[in-house]
Amino acid sequence: MNDASPTPSPVPFRQALGFWLRLGFISFGGPAGQIAIMHTELVERRRWISERRFLHALNYCMLLPGPEAQQLATYLGWLMHRTAGGIVAGALFVLPSLVLLIALSWLYMAQGHTPLVAGLFYGIKPAVTAIVLQAAHRIGSRTLRHRALWGIAIASFVAIFALDLPFPLIVLGAALAGMAGGRWWPAPFSPGGGHGQAVASFGPALIDDDTPTPPHARFRATRLATVLVVGALLWLLPMAVLVGLHGWQGTLAQVGWFFTKAALLTFGGAYAVLPYVYQGAVEHHGWLTATQMIDGLALGETTPGPLIMVVAFVGFVGGWTKAIFGPDALWLAGVAAATVATWFTFLPSFVFILAGGPLVESTHGDLRFTAPLTAITAAVVGVVVNLALFFGWHVWWPNGWAGPFDAVAAAMTVAAAVALLRFKRGVIEVIAVSAGVGLALSLLR
Repeated sequence: MNDASPTPSPVPFRQALGFWLRLGFISFGGPAGQIAIMHTELVERRRWISERRFLHALNYCMLLPGPEAQQLATYLGWLMHRTAGGIVAGALFVLPSLVLLIALSWLYMAQGHTPLVAGLFYGIKPAVTAIVLQAAHRIGSRTLRHRALWGIAIASFVAIFALDLPFPLIVLGAALAGMAGGRWWPAPFSPGGGHGQAVASFGPALIDDDTPTPPHARFRATRLATVLVVGALLWLLPMAVLVGLHGWQGTLAQVGWFFTKAALLTFGGAYAVLPYVYQGAVEHHGWLTATQMIDGLALGETTPGPLIMVVAFVGFVGGWTKAIFGPDALWLAGVAAATVATWFTFLPSFVFILAGGPLVESTHGDLRFTAPLTAITAAVVGVVVNLALFFGWHVWWPNGWAGPFDAVAAAMTVAAAVALLRFKRGVIEVIAVSAGVGLALSLLR
């Protein structure tokens, strides 16, 4: 493309809807892959938005808790077609993954003990351990630019590994450290350039660098109040129904409340919230086992949509395990709990974009705002390293420390880590090969 190219014609809502639906089915590769797909399609090919405006939106979404790729889709849909466009873009980014994960979760719970499925998961689990380790490396290489941030990462690891402190407390401590550091020692917490400045030009875009902000995207106090009230009602009314069904201590109400809290703690991406989900869903509520948690992450890695969609698996298994509608309606219980988990996880993301878009953009680059988030992301590195060790322990010693060491699983983990970190192979490719190896081993036994 070059600047002599004509400006694209306005995009009808129906055409945009078709694109967002297609994106929901092809958004593999985690946040980086999903953002790359949106950049290729929207900036380079279709020129619906300029490079600079795209990166500006992305940098905003990176500052928020929640899945940044889904929030970016919501933001771009909102910028182009108002609130309806944002809701459609964000929802279609999630719905295909939700339907697919419900189907896979049912297959896992109903057929998971068959030799075929067990063999596949035997191979996938070591790969998942390596993938989590890769996530820690990726977050750390981007964040730990100073010894102070290394100190926060190490402290968070000790806090969760040795002291077993809850994840929200670690996030709070890191945020306070970031606030203090941003005020009295700003150098370690200064932005590292984010995603950089726009350097490429693909021709004039529909929403170009100098395109005025649309009226609906400008800050108005009345609009902010409306979005917050509607968002609160969309939380309160479903929660009231769930409490009315089985009480506040009922499984569905607790799923909704738990994943509301999880949605507000996902600074640093989906891997950051997984330790919190493990602590609550496995240890506190007993909705699923540690092994099932690892299996759920494997399913999340192999399906389109944001990785945080693993919450649908957690909800499905929790509803099934607790038999909330009786022993003859396990599938219905799983679907209901998966839907509740997804609703309460993603509702805050929509509110953040629709309410905060015009407001928070003005604070981008403000050290008072970004320093706590930098510290939280550093703490996430230590928490994710702990998660990798936790997964490794359950994969290499499947029967606990007293049981035998699984040398084959350990070797597969090392091989997967080398493939990911040294040879830069794709996550889907590594999982597919590991699953094939696991299946072959199960057939030979």
